[in-house]
Amino acid sequence: MLPQYLYLKNIIQLQKTSSTQQYFLSCATVVITIVICYFLSDYIGYRTVALLLLLVVSLLAMLVDRLPILLAACLSALAWNFLFIPPKFTFYISSIEDFLLFIMYFVVALVNATLTTQIRQIEKKAQQRKEKEQTLQLYKTLFNSLSHELRTPIATIIAATDNLQTLNNKLSPNDRAELVGEISKASLRLNRQVENLLNMSRVESGLLQPKKDWCDVAELLYKVGQQLADYSQKRQLQIVPAENLPLCWVDYGLIEQILYNLIYNALQYVPEQGIIVVKAYYQNPTLILSVEDNGEGIKSDEISLIFDKFYRAKNTKAGGTGLGLSIVKGFTEAHQGNVTVENLQPNGAKFTVYIPTKTFVMEYE
Repeated sequence: MLPQYLYLKNIIQLQKTSSTQQYFLSCATVVITIVICYFLSDYIGYRTVALLLLLVVSLLAMLVDRLPILLAACLSALAWNFLFIPPKFTFYISSIEDFLLFIMYFVVALVNATLTTQIRQIEKKAQQRKEKEQTLQLYKTLFNSLSHELRTPIATIIAATDNLQTLNNKLSPNDRAELVGEISKASLRLNRQVENLLNMSRVESGLLQPKKDWCDVAELLYKVGQQLADYSQKRQLQIVPAENLPLCWVDYGLIEQILYNLIYNALQYVPEQGIIVVKAYYQNPTLILSVEDNGEGIKSDEISLIFDKFYRAKNTKAGGTGLGLSIVKGFTEAHQGNVTVENLQPNGAKFTVYIPTKTFVMEYE
């Protein structure tokens, strides 16, 4: 992956570099090489100089466009002839062998420069096609997810409201309450998916700026736990904030969403009778939030992908758009923090959020 990363980095730098800068880079590199080789020519010989110049031209071909590299090839060939091939400081070549060598150098330099730039352009096009395919796959995943995650609650709301309208006189109070409850749950589910999409757009825009204020993290933990009480069902949700946890200077809304997404994610994958433990404590200068469970854990080949946008664990029946954990990562990084995940022994998974923050300890008389 490292060579591919370096290659893509060079491509990005190339796109940002103007033509004038590329010409300057090519000429300056060749000139510096010629100057160094000139002082060493008595020791390495002019034929070795030709190999060094050819190497420089080959390396430049990986970084700049075709015309700048052709200029570098011509400049290096002419300079080699004028400064290194006997007799020096003339373009006259007395030896047939040196003349053929010069012609071969000139041809090899031009062909090498041309082929290298063509290969780089082909690789660039191949990379663009690959990125396009990945983008299409990403949109396909998103549409497939949304078709279920948005259509299901909408269908529930439509069906429940239709029953209330058409069968209102025939429904008992319990039936009405049940239908209203279904509408409420479906509305909350629909609202959560829309919020995830909006939050993801905030993260990707790069304009997300935390609005920090003093926050009682322990109180926030219990609030989020209460919000998810209806989803816990037969699972045990344990909230364990540290004693004397100080007030923290964070964005209340972002931290609430981080905790909500982590706990909700755990509830989706922990079986009945499972245990989810949510902790919060402070280790100067970092607020640490953790959500751990005793479920099946995460497969080793998926740990590095778990925070990717739209990614969902394989062979799982749990729904979702795959945005929850990527939002956790984005909101955490907005606080200049980081989030990690690990498997527990003998089973289970643990998500840990590290957020650097200042604190305030309230003193009571």
